[in-house]
Amino acid sequence: MHFTGTIWRPPYEAASFLLEATAGCTHHQCKFCTLYADLPFSFQMSPLSHMEEDLKEAKGQMELWKNIQISRTFLTGANPFVLKFSRLMEIAGLIKKYLPGNKTIGCFCRITDIALKTDEELSALAGKGYDRLTIGVETGDDDALAFMHKGYRSTDILTQCRRLDQAGIGYHFFYLAGISGAGKGRQGAAATARICNQLHPQIIGANMLTVYPDSGLYEEIQKGNWQEETEKEKYEELKTLVEDLSIPVWFGALGASNPIPIQGTLPRDKGKVLSLLDEISEKISEEELQNYRKNLRHL
Repeated sequence: MHFTGTIWRPPYEAASFLLEATAGCTHHQCKFCTLYADLPFSFQMSPLSHMEEDLKEAKGQMELWKNIQISRTFLTGANPFVLKFSRLMEIAGLIKKYLPGNKTIGCFCRITDIALKTDEELSALAGKGYDRLTIGVETGDDDALAFMHKGYRSTDILTQCRRLDQAGIGYHFFYLAGISGAGKGRQGAAATARICNQLHPQIIGANMLTVYPDSGLYEEIQKGNWQEETEKEKYEELKTLVEDLSIPVWFGALGASNPIPIQGTLPRDKGKVLSLLDEISEKISEEELQNYRKNLRHL
């Protein structure tokens, strides 16, 4: 298998077949991100020949182990959905050729990647199985989006995800608790809920901001341009987000950045999730939570 650098995938893609389509990120400007710092380049596409070799290997393993079935493929890389329509269609064709039982194709996606496709192209991609894209929207707070150099505004999230809805491509959101900065977390969470409530994400996965010394955000903190939230504030922020969400959605905080796993289906489990958030805030000290964050060597 051809893999480059550290391979990232959402927790809910654990059962998916991982196929490298790209490496690195086309944007590579978010101040908080260090996920692709181990690569000697910003972004590159995987040769189709490498992808075909990996698919042949997967097919061979399926023939060897009769009980292995692949129904979903997750394309790795920071944002493979940035690839041209024709390239994404070629990849879908290769997957179907070697894994005929594969039903859906997922990947990470930036909001700006969606804007590169026409409505007709999005519908065609949906027809080839592209579904349940994971989008790191991070927040609906425009000030935070601008400061962190995300490259889009909250109105862009609405515009582009409505186009996915129209095309029949499902999507999941990643939310980043702490991105708005000290004293602004609940405001940012409320703004995010207002955006989400106008859309149809199937999953909202929450991560907690962890600032590493090699990030641009660390430099901003050292210059006094930005102040980090406390760990308790991050939990208050998540509480506001859950309280304000009015859409049916699965909510989870399961990645390594979250000290304590939280999950539930809203609105059914809203009370349970809010009770757990309250319990964490009441029973776990700021010092304990800070120690977890400081000792989190890698996401």
